[in-house]
Amino acid sequence: MKNKLKLVIIGVVITACSFTNVSAQKIAHVNLDSLITLLPESKIAQQGVQEYAKQLEQQVTAMQAELQTKYAEFQEKSKDMAELVRASKEKELNDLNQRIQDFQQQAQADYQKKSAEFSKPVYEKAKRAIDQVARENGYKYVLDTSTGIVLFSEPSDDIIALVIKKLGVVPNATPTPINAPAGTPPTHKK
Repeated sequence: MKNKLKLVIIGVVITACSFTNVSAQKIAHVNLDSLITLLPESKIAQQGVQEYAKQLEQQVTAMQAELQTKYAEFQEKSKDMAELVRASKEKELNDLNQRIQDFQQQAQADYQKKSAEFSKPVYEKAKRAIDQVARENGYKYVLDTSTGIVLFSEPSDDIIALVIKKLGVVPNATPTPINAPAGTPPTHKK
């Protein structure tokens, strides 16, 4: 009987301690997307991705122009071609068209990879600042409200102002270059 009473008391004490710890935890939230857009490095990363996309688009445009030129030439001369030559030219056109489609698919994958490379340092900088602010202010959890994952939450503190202060971000400040991934062209001001 005494052992059962001791177990019950120990269980109540452990449960009470657990509830005390849970209620003492501070929870905050931040809209990570809004924070990222405020960082000057975000604009530089976006410019780098746009320049890369422009290079890919130029290559696709050049390939398509080549295909159109060859197709127009084929249309003009196909009546006078021998059957074997015509078949060879058709195969050449089909192969070029397939290369363009393959290039477009690869370009899309490369674009996404390059976008992630440019964005990574920006997100890492924001994450470090959020971690520092959370530790300095005793927050146990910081929720990202930009993802829409939080369906319900008790009121919490929005720490974006503290993170902006930690980063030293001044809205509409001139961006400073971040370390761009290797092999990326330098950005030029216009």
